[in-house]
Amino acid sequence: MPLVTLDNTITIAMSVRNRHHSAEWFSEKLGFTLLHHIDEAGWSEMKTKTDGVTLGLGEQSEPTPGNTVPVFGVSDIEIARKNLEAAGVKFDGETETVEGMVSTATFYDPDGNALMLAQDLSGVG
Repeated sequence: MPLVTLDNTITIAMSVRNRHHSAEWFSEKLGFTLLHHIDEAGWSEMKTKTDGVTLGLGEQSEPTPGNTVPVFGVSDIEIARKNLEAAGVKFDGETETVEGMVSTATFYDPDGNALMLAQDLSGVG
């Protein structure tokens, strides 16, 4: 039995220079639909053609190509994190919360690949 019960959602987070430009590119080239730009958080999110899978665009002045982070939805991030940490999974810093939006926690697989848990706080998802 898994330590964490995941929602039926995955967000693939990518770092980009200009979220608005990238959102247009993904819309025009791949037919993704813009869900929202959250400028105060430096984040944009797009609906892909796959149910439950979104593309998150995080703005950075110097993005790192290939640095893609799968973000797994959970209903209770505190319990999920506690269970993973008890099993020896390493996390990067504290759980971060944007009030009324989302709580996130970055963790690593055995090879050092970054993964993230996210709890939707918007009441929409």
